[in-house]
Amino acid sequence: PARPFCDPRADGTLLETRFEEDGVAEAAPEVIVATEPTLAEKEAAYEKFVWANLKRNYIGHYLHGMLGMTGFRLINAPTFLPAYLHMLSGSNTVVGLGLALQQLGGVLSPIVGANQIEHRTKVMPAALWMGGLARMQIIGMALAGWFLSGQSRVVAIIGFMFLFGLFMGTQRVVFSMLLAKVIPISRRGRLQAWRNATGGLIAAGLAYLAGRYFIDANLFGNGYSTTFIFAFALTSLGLTALRLLMIEPEPPTVRPRSRLIDRFKDFPALLAEKGFLYFMIVQMLAITARMAVPFYILFASSTIELNGKNLGLLSLAFLGADTISNLVWGYLGDKTGFRLVMLLSLLVWVGSTVLLMGAHDFLPIFMAFFGLGAAQSGYMMSAGTMILEFGERDEMPMRIAFSATAEGIMGSIGPLLGGVISSTLGYGPMFSISIAFLVAALIVLITLVKEPR
Repeated sequence: PARPFCDPRADGTLLETRFEEDGVAEAAPEVIVATEPTLAEKEAAYEKFVWANLKRNYIGHYLHGMLGMTGFRLINAPTFLPAYLHMLSGSNTVVGLGLALQQLGGVLSPIVGANQIEHRTKVMPAALWMGGLARMQIIGMALAGWFLSGQSRVVAIIGFMFLFGLFMGTQRVVFSMLLAKVIPISRRGRLQAWRNATGGLIAAGLAYLAGRYFIDANLFGNGYSTTFIFAFALTSLGLTALRLLMIEPEPPTVRPRSRLIDRFKDFPALLAEKGFLYFMIVQMLAITARMAVPFYILFASSTIELNGKNLGLLSLAFLGADTISNLVWGYLGDKTGFRLVMLLSLLVWVGSTVLLMGAHDFLPIFMAFFGLGAAQSGYMMSAGTMILEFGERDEMPMRIAFSATAEGIMGSIGPLLGGVISSTLGYGPMFSISIAFLVAALIVLITLVKEPR
């Protein structure tokens, strides 16, 4: 009988090329017999795609981080927005309420966002929607400053802060997932180092200019609104750069689509991994310690005059710390893992808070804000990178969402609690409580959390 001779191809298919009968080879029509690639072959192809497109995706994420996160730094820095709310309301409690509602928005959305993307092979469309909606809230704050007055302006700004937190919660999940998909684990630290360093330099320079020339001069009728518009423009340029440059791969496996209520039931399984559980405890303690962050600038105002120049200089110190410290944090994290980065940043955070509490003139306050900026950037980089290194890839969106939700819960309670404590007991006890949470986080990190890498 005729026996087929099948020549294997490199892609795993078989090409039936000839028949042999009675010792005579005869040509036969090509017949392609497809075989399904194995999971190992799919993983190899995915890894090859990532490295083949690394340069383009690296540049896209760098520009997005440098420009996009620059604008968000101006909104999230513990200077402009807390000072603006305090100027409008004259109340520490209102400042704490606004920051608490912003964090509350971040509690409600991450898990929903993760549930919407974890079954998708491409998540860039969701990133554009969530990123665009977050940026629209910055425009809302600017317009409220220009066109509203009195109590309605305060209420509107706080409302936009809540929505900003809501969409930033989903954006955090989506963009962390994009970073994990296209940047290899050995390159993530240096990418974040350079994008945060250059972005921090731009943000620091813009913060000084905003304080000196926008706010003092009340540019265009409201210097704070003008600052927010600049922040919107920078973040929009960053998102556009990512959209034009990034090439997103399709992962070999994704989770099957499931109902949101069913994903809530999976949370105990996520926490069954002890390393992730202890990491979450450290994260919640550290985020609770951030109750003091909105009040650093208000405490400084009790010692120095908080004019536009000083506000700009302290913003320059806080944001400029990114320029120097991120290069150290990023390369150190790539070399040793990010557990050490988190440990050092928490130590710097404690020391800078102590320095601020004892400061009586501008120079030590400036140094304290620089240290606080370096500590915040190190903590955020280490927390955002370590969360990508626990467990299986298919569960990554929900791990990020769980982390963001837990962080948001503690982050929403913290500023409100800080506002009440500072209004009733003063800044000293509130800063002391913050330090106690940081020390507790350090103890858990040193004794229970191992380097996940």
